[in-house]
Amino acid sequence: MVLDLVVIGTAITLGPLHNSAFILLLSAQRGLLKGLVFILTWLVELLVVVASVQLMTGGDPLTQQSAPSTAALAVKLTLGVALVVYGERKRRRKHVRSRGTPKWMARLDRVSAWTAAGLAVLLQPWALVAAGGATVVNADLSSAATFVALMTYFLLATSSLLVMELYATFAPAKAAARLTRLRLAIDEHQDQAIVVLSLLIGLWLVASSTYELVT
Repeated sequence: MVLDLVVIGTAITLGPLHNSAFILLLSAQRGLLKGLVFILTWLVELLVVVASVQLMTGGDPLTQQSAPSTAALAVKLTLGVALVVYGERKRRRKHVRSRGTPKWMARLDRVSAWTAAGLAVLLQPWALVAAGGATVVNADLSSAATFVALMTYFLLATSSLLVMELYATFAPAKAAARLTRLRLAIDEHQDQAIVVLSLLIGLWLVASSTYELVT
């Protein structure tokens, strides 16, 4: 479970769409506030998914090879296959090439804090969050190690946003220039990044869930 959460959390935080949008939010008027609202909403979404799963399991790990455990692994396997198919289809398309900032992102400098919260919901990579939820069915909340693993997952999945928010807070002049360059680089290679992340995390989920199903 721990390794799966680390992989999923890392994949979530590396997503190009939300990182690019977040940088634009930071550059807007009252950008730090809007960035904080985005981060808090993002984190709450992760917490709600994990808490919902734990309410269903009672905080105890599912019995291995039981029907609920097998169903959770089937969900992870399905999500993994879907990500691989999506990544491969996107890779094969002719338009997978360098591109600029999407038009809707160009208007983020004028959005409200409430809109920033809505963007956090829309840009959350829900397939990966669902995979994380299917993974924590094996969490034992009575174990300190499990608690540390969950905190690590939350921090990893939010780490890119936290780093940029803190950077913009304590070094605003340097952050403005460097984050702008980072956003341009992300936008330039957005499709390629999505393809790589989709294929890698998809293959990981397929491999790990298949292994658990057959052992």
